[in-house]
Amino acid sequence: MRRLLAILLLVAPLGLAAQSLQYRSAAGVEYRSLPDTGAIAQAQAALDADPRNAELMLALGLAQAGRMQYREAIATFTRAIDLVPDAWVLYRWRGHRYLSTRQLDLARADLERGLSLNAGCYGCLYHLGIVRHVTGDFEGAAEMFRQALPLAPNEGEHAGSIDWLWMSLSRAGHAAEAQAMLGQYAATVTAQNAYARRIRLYQGAIAPEEVVTASDTAGIDVATLAYGLGNWYLVRGDTARARTWFTRSTGTDGWPAFGFIASEVELARLR
Repeated sequence: MRRLLAILLLVAPLGLAAQSLQYRSAAGVEYRSLPDTGAIAQAQAALDADPRNAELMLALGLAQAGRMQYREAIATFTRAIDLVPDAWVLYRWRGHRYLSTRQLDLARADLERGLSLNAGCYGCLYHLGIVRHVTGDFEGAAEMFRQALPLAPNEGEHAGSIDWLWMSLSRAGHAAEAQAMLGQYAATVTAQNAYARRIRLYQGAIAPEEVVTASDTAGIDVATLAYGLGNWYLVRGDTARARTWFTRSTGTDGWPAFGFIASEVELARLR
């Protein structure tokens, strides 16, 4: 028994180190990264063989982000930016990961810098829209999603742009424009993701009780669906049900989800 306890004491710190602290909520809840399953080590080995290669740094940062090692990815992207300060793609990805870690001012600065270098960068437009929405600049968020929508690289992102545009327009007080936009674009949604289901709610194709189902178990999906439902109630002036769903969103393990981040902010506003 004593030997087992000694082994556990040795192993526990190693496991904790492999899952580094990424974010601590206002309530003191800690959210950590996931340990590497091989991709990070492989990317690091490639970079070690060519340590001043910015493309390999980008690859390492993306691998780190894939395991929720967002702060490590930010450090890696920063090293690459030091080498190639005018590479828009690096600001796009570092800005995204500043957003994941709730460093919103830094996220905004990076994404705006990326757009100054490439005005047609979908990732910068979309994620800057998220930052603006989360910080209450709904007019500015809607403008970003308007620009992002025709540039969406796949059906999932297409649905996401429509969804966030509807939410931002609605929160900015442009309900008629939001519904007209749905009339124009909703039929083009072919994705089968959380955003597509939220769009069906906005259209009236499903009832609010059908948005989150028993088969929805992944934290990211539940956080996303719950935020959309909470926002839908908030637009209708039902703050009690909105608060319930924002709380549901933040009660998942899907802490990197934009809906989780937005729900945290909404709950703070509703206090």
